[in-house]
Amino acid sequence: VVTSICPSNNKPIAQVKTASVADLERCIQSSEKAWQVWADLTAPARENRSLGKLISMEMGKIVPEGIGEVQEFVDICDYACGLSRMIPGKYIPSERPGHALIESWNPLGVIGVISAFNFPRHLEGRPFHTLTSVATNRIVTDVLEKNGIPGAVCSLCQGDADVGQKMAEDRRIKLLSFTGSTEVGRKVALTVQGRFGKHLLELGGNNALIVDKDANLDMVVTSATFACVGTAGQRCTTLRRLIAHEDVYDEVLRRLVKAYETVIKRIGDPLEDGTLYGPLHSKNGIEAYKKTIADAVAAGGKIEYGGKVMEDRVGNYVEPTIISGLPHDSPVVLRETFAPIVYILKTKSLEEGIQWNNEVEQGLSSSLFTSDIGKLFK
Repeated sequence: VVTSICPSNNKPIAQVKTASVADLERCIQSSEKAWQVWADLTAPARENRSLGKLISMEMGKIVPEGIGEVQEFVDICDYACGLSRMIPGKYIPSERPGHALIESWNPLGVIGVISAFNFPRHLEGRPFHTLTSVATNRIVTDVLEKNGIPGAVCSLCQGDADVGQKMAEDRRIKLLSFTGSTEVGRKVALTVQGRFGKHLLELGGNNALIVDKDANLDMVVTSATFACVGTAGQRCTTLRRLIAHEDVYDEVLRRLVKAYETVIKRIGDPLEDGTLYGPLHSKNGIEAYKKTIADAVAAGGKIEYGGKVMEDRVGNYVEPTIISGLPHDSPVVLRETFAPIVYILKTKSLEEGIQWNNEVEQGLSSSLFTSDIGKLFK
């Protein structure tokens, strides 16, 4: 049994029984049976705030972000329903008289989804609606059954590493979608590929924002602040490296520190109106934050803002942190830490900044701020 803890006050929310490999086996068998019905179906009252608050309570993100995640789920539903009518097939004339080749799309089968803690609805919903997924909650199952669709179309199996390993190994799972760390994703890919299965991976990010010398700094600081501290730095798209041209570096740093001074005044319970910045998801997140700060300082980094655990608060709160003075290729800069820590790096040219942007093993998102649209094509 796993106890879900509210990150803002460290009080229990609920207890959830974890699944075993045997439970996963029942899920897969039920899903295979349900798929036979689901494959023959076409895909022709939102409670945003209630669901958004539930996400905020469990994950620690502020309510507007939780509501936004629910809306993303709804938007994916709309997209997926339309997608089923938009998938084209090909009609190819054959060299043989009276013959033609026809390409058509058929349902793949049982799909497995291993999701992440930071976007529990969005990351599950994206593959679920577009792929015939295995993983959602009992509410959806009840709705399906009331409408004559097998509830096993959606099977929730909350387990540990052994359950994830079994999902990766099982040939009945035709495609496995995994969202998580680069390290675990590599293991998932190798395991699934070992049985010639299909996989979708969204792994770690070490995202950079490049500020050229002609950039609009007001736009830079507004965008960078949200990108750094949104969801308390627990997004795969969180900004972790701010690469500024030497001509504007000092001004960017000064303005960013000033923006953080405003953010710190709006730290609080993510369920309360007006809160801009909430807690980390767990105590493990705090330990990762502390280790990264220590490693950065040991490597010669300077704490320009933050750098401390907020011991005076109940819950998993840490200060959003800005670190300068580190080489662009410092090991601590090159790794992803799921916390509100950004490294500000000084570059001599746009070309050098782009090179630094691309040198990490993680991918995902990058941005360039400039007034010269031609530079976007470099």
